[in-house]
Amino acid sequence: MLEAEKQYIKEAKRGDKAAFGALYDHYLPQIYRFILFKVSRKAEAEDLCHEVFLSAWKNMPGYKHRGFPFSSWLYQIARNAVIDFYRTSKNNVQIELVDENSIQLVQSSQKELDTTLEMEMVRKCLSRIRPDYQDLIIMRFIEEMENSEIAAALNKSEGAIRLMQHRALKDLKDIYNQNNGTDIHEA
Repeated sequence: MLEAEKQYIKEAKRGDKAAFGALYDHYLPQIYRFILFKVSRKAEAEDLCHEVFLSAWKNMPGYKHRGFPFSSWLYQIARNAVIDFYRTSKNNVQIELVDENSIQLVQSSQKELDTTLEMEMVRKCLSRIRPDYQDLIIMRFIEEMENSEIAAALNKSEGAIRLMQHRALKDLKDIYNQNNGTDIHEA
């Protein structure tokens, strides 16, 4: 959490651009990572991230602290933006587009390549589970959020989050094993 977050929020609610800028600078990397994991393409992730913070800025005067971190509110906005993105866009995959990460793979050592490929496999498997499970896994294991923060972002109880996490991990493991033909713990 940002050290002077409460003060920044208070000032941003009054229209202070510099205070909102401090919140933006602090939360941009994690919100961007969350969105990028969901949409997989940098350009769309950047556009959606811009929309999230623009929406947050426009709605700052109405923001009310409800006992959850400010980041939970931002994640709710991000999650809704991603849902809207998929509702309004066609799911086209352009094979001819080469991702910057793909070029870097050629220059990677074998160990880095194996790790990158494993992460890509997990990302692909993650895209095949329910969207709310995807959100939960990203928030919990990539963003390292606490269950209380995730509960606030997803509008669920902490008990429901724990149950969802168990089910999401089981589904993810099952899909991973189907794609790999082996159990994660084997090898």
